[in-house]
Amino acid sequence: MFLQAICVRQNGVCVFFTFAGKLNAVMYMLSVWSANSELPSFPQLSNDKKTDVLIVGGGITGLLCAYMLKTHGVDCVVLEADRICRGVTQNTTAKITVQHGFIYDKLLKRCGTEKAQMYLCANERALQRYRELCGNIACDFETKDNIVYTKQNRRKTEAELRALETLGAKAEFSETIPVPIEIAGAVRVPNQAQFNPLKFLAEIAKGLEIYEQSKVFEIRDNRAFTAHGTVQAKQFIVATHFPIFNKHGGYFLKLYQERSYALALENGPKINGMYVDEAPKGMSFRNYGDLLLIGGGDHRTGKIGGNYGELRSFAKVHYPACAEAYVWATQDCMSLDGVPYIGQYSKALPNVYVATGFNKWGMTSSMAAAELLRDRIVGKENDCAAVFSPSRSMLTVQLAVNGSTFLTGVLTPTKKRCPHLGCTLKWNPTEHTWDCPCHGSRFAEDGKLIENPATDDLKK
Repeated sequence: MFLQAICVRQNGVCVFFTFAGKLNAVMYMLSVWSANSELPSFPQLSNDKKTDVLIVGGGITGLLCAYMLKTHGVDCVVLEADRICRGVTQNTTAKITVQHGFIYDKLLKRCGTEKAQMYLCANERALQRYRELCGNIACDFETKDNIVYTKQNRRKTEAELRALETLGAKAEFSETIPVPIEIAGAVRVPNQAQFNPLKFLAEIAKGLEIYEQSKVFEIRDNRAFTAHGTVQAKQFIVATHFPIFNKHGGYFLKLYQERSYALALENGPKINGMYVDEAPKGMSFRNYGDLLLIGGGDHRTGKIGGNYGELRSFAKVHYPACAEAYVWATQDCMSLDGVPYIGQYSKALPNVYVATGFNKWGMTSSMAAAELLRDRIVGKENDCAAVFSPSRSMLTVQLAVNGSTFLTGVLTPTKKRCPHLGCTLKWNPTEHTWDCPCHGSRFAEDGKLIENPATDDLKK
């Protein structure tokens, strides 16, 4: 039942109680992964250190980079501003798949067969590496088919199917899907996977040299500076979701952020697969144990969108017997062309690397990034690296949109301004936050920083 609720604060988390014949507790903004996982804790950096590679950011990308480097004998340190995996990583829907919407037909037309093949190959390797690692980790790993559907354009489905076949991937056409949506067609790729990412990363983190509550505020002269110590390194990886250093790389123009939302429903049907709309504002579906996870309500951060209301309206109509168990939101960095930026941060920083712009496909993209950057650092050629190059052309329609949004944000008069690059902040009445439509920084009502690329709280 979907009824009005009252909210009671428990340990900083808003717990909703709804009344439908019995008392049901719904954890607000606590993902199903966070509620069912326990992460290890690590000390704060308290002195100066030296290492071969410093990784800034302790989410899934940073931890996988550290793990891959360590297994190749490279000494590395991870610095995390808060706690590991307590940012975007904990709020994924955790689908591991090479099928990132209808991307392969676009890649073939824009980049050609060689680079489209690179993209597919990098993600196939990522999927296989997860399969190998998860074989020894209790993280609810399951092999599932992934299905991308379209509600209106059958020709897009047929074109994507042809593209996958051209690249040698196994795929098939589907007329229907087991969710209450009428579709024009779908492309099914078998033997993909889903898991609990926090259970997985809790094991990956063991044995790594990690420091929490150790925010990096500057890198210069091969040294990273924090409030309580420095780390000198030969090479650096910036794995902070949105890159936090503005002087190089133009990421404030190359990236924007989108918010999306998820419900975990009790008593939902078993759908035996992972389903996602190819449309930017479509919905996704998967099971986790006895729960049905529904994602959607997407919009650019700082703009108006469907958010939780869209998902709840859908669930009320199509799953009226289901109760909400968990409700959460996430935020994704979107690149100009739908392909992540993985590689050298900029030409001016030859020993600094970046991994960002995963376009809502952070699970496979983070593993692909870890393998690509490991190869780069150990001096091994990676035959998939070129398609992800951060220095590739920026000439896209999205660049003009990002530039226009930035100028509007800077020139609009307002008292609330983002400390990142000075854009106006918009009040988000659904989540009670101040959001930046330019680059996606978010702040609590009291001004405390929630999402980067800003690195400081709002000034009072």
